[in-house]
Amino acid sequence: MILSSGWNLLPFAEQMANVGSEIEWTISWKRKRCPEISGRAFERALEVMDLTIADPKNRMRLKELLRVREAVTGHFFFDNYYQSTPESWQRYFGSFLFAALSKR
Repeated sequence: MILSSGWNLLPFAEQMANVGSEIEWTISWKRKRCPEISGRAFERALEVMDLTIADPKNRMRLKELLRVREAVTGHFFFDNYYQSTPESWQRYFGSFLFAALSKR
């Protein structure tokens, strides 16, 4: 994991791919019925999402980032108002992984 001091140096796609990685772990451990481990992965996802939200270069994406944070939290811990699925989150964050890898 990258320390918060270096987080802002990452391109946006890479930041979001890292968030997605933690969401993948959350989904995987939830499917294995390990709520404690899944919860810790989700906490890490929120931590890196918050770092991404706080990054000044992402200011123009703030509305989307806050909505994603709201929707993903709702999916895993509340009433899933947006009716997302694990697969929809995998597709959403997978696009950032693809973009990050294509820039290398």
